[in-house]
Amino acid sequence: MVRTVLISGASRGIGRAIAERLLAQGHRLSLGVRCPQDLQGTALDPARAGVDGAGVPRVQLNPYEASDPASAQAWVDAAVAQFGGFDAVVHNAGVFSRVPLLFDASQQREIDQLWQVNVMGPWWLSRAAWPQLVAHGQGRLVVLVSMSGKRSKGRLAGYTASKFALMGLCQTMRNEGWEQGIRVTAICPSWVNTAMAAAVQAMPAEAMTQPGDIASLTAQLLELPNSCVPFELAVSCNLEV
Repeated sequence: MVRTVLISGASRGIGRAIAERLLAQGHRLSLGVRCPQDLQGTALDPARAGVDGAGVPRVQLNPYEASDPASAQAWVDAAVAQFGGFDAVVHNAGVFSRVPLLFDASQQREIDQLWQVNVMGPWWLSRAAWPQLVAHGQGRLVVLVSMSGKRSKGRLAGYTASKFALMGLCQTMRNEGWEQGIRVTAICPSWVNTAMAAAVQAMPAEAMTQPGDIASLTAQLLELPNSCVPFELAVSCNLEV
């Protein structure tokens, strides 16, 4: 099945790997990124990606700011205008923070950003995309959560709280969309070899999960029938106890 997929945060890391994999498999993509010019000249440049059988460009680039609900609706409207609709959304945009439990007043803004981007961003975008997913009958929502949405290790209170909330949102979206054929999968990796993990010293980069591996899992999820879509994929490169 050829799908039309919205992917947030597709300019680098996991999101870019997912976009490149799906494009190579023949899917149409609408990519929401902060700076669309970052993808000019790459495989995800609409000028290089070519057109589909109807002459429509296979890739669309849209400015998208996850903390802005108006940005989500504008992106959805642009995707519908170009492709006539879409049937899948991959939520990848997110921010990381080391804000601890005993934060100081200067860190309140950082906590607010975590909630705006990591929780409300997927919520606003899913809400805007919902009519399209319902109309298809086999809509898909793939959400890059994190193992930090399943358990708490260390002292990353702000980040962990936002990811637990995101997991709860995923569960509710699954419940809300089940009868309309919408299937939700929360992908929960541990360390992935991206810029966010560059400072990790406990594990070499080659031992981490690679962005291409997450891309492979995402591509497979979009091919599965409604009767066989897992809700949760815990992906660990180290032992989780």
